[in-house]
Amino acid sequence: MAANESTQDERTEPADHRPAREFRMADLAREAGITVRTLRFYRERKLIPPPRREGRIAWYNEHHLARLRTIGALLERGHTLGGIAELLSAFDTGRDVGELLGLENTLVAPWSEETPVRLTPEELADHFRDDITAENLSTSLDIGYLAVDGDEFVHISRRLLDASTELVNEGIPLAAVLEAGRQVRAHADALADVFTTLIRTHLLSDALTRLSACEDVAPQEVDHLTETIEKLRPLSKGVVEAELSMAMDRRVRAELANWLREEGQEDT
Repeated sequence: MAANESTQDERTEPADHRPAREFRMADLAREAGITVRTLRFYRERKLIPPPRREGRIAWYNEHHLARLRTIGALLERGHTLGGIAELLSAFDTGRDVGELLGLENTLVAPWSEETPVRLTPEELADHFRDDITAENLSTSLDIGYLAVDGDEFVHISRRLLDASTELVNEGIPLAAVLEAGRQVRAHADALADVFTTLIRTHLLSDALTRLSACEDVAPQEVDHLTETIEKLRPLSKGVVEAELSMAMDRRVRAELANWLREEGQEDT
């Protein structure tokens, strides 16, 4: 009895001594609105992580509860247990959110103005419906659109999320949207190389040479370089937007001309 009382006392310590609530199996099932038999089934199918054990007692925590609620919500949306198992497996192998968002300390502010979006698995399913498959989820993680943080996803950009959702709503498969995104990412990296080469060659060359020789760079020069790079931010974005717009005009006109020629309607 003393041992049981000790375990109970540990379980009811203030929150600052224990980071999260813990439940026995029956308590967890009740909190999740399922039966103990269903909980055992989910555990056997490895839909939830193993519990923490103290002797013969299995302790579940709030992470298990969140996972069970996610499973229930996905089932309500028509997903099968097999499909949910694949999704959760891909979810569990996602990259760390800090790595994805690149929050390392830098000498200058980030060029990107994108706003990350936190999503529960249910909210992500609402965005893309039947296109939420394990393959598409893995692709999104691989590209860097999504990361996993605890029991949530983090999408790297509100604008990219909205654009992807709209394209899928218009009838383009999510797999095709993701492949297009992968190609756009590659071209964007190439454009970034062009601008960084300009900056490194024509603005930072002298300063970098002196730094490599262990010579000091005056604070005034650092301030001037920072101000100059700040001015280049909108310029680089404007150049890319202008060139993309003109390229789309050229491509649309070419596509229309090809279509007219194939239909025999081109002016003679």
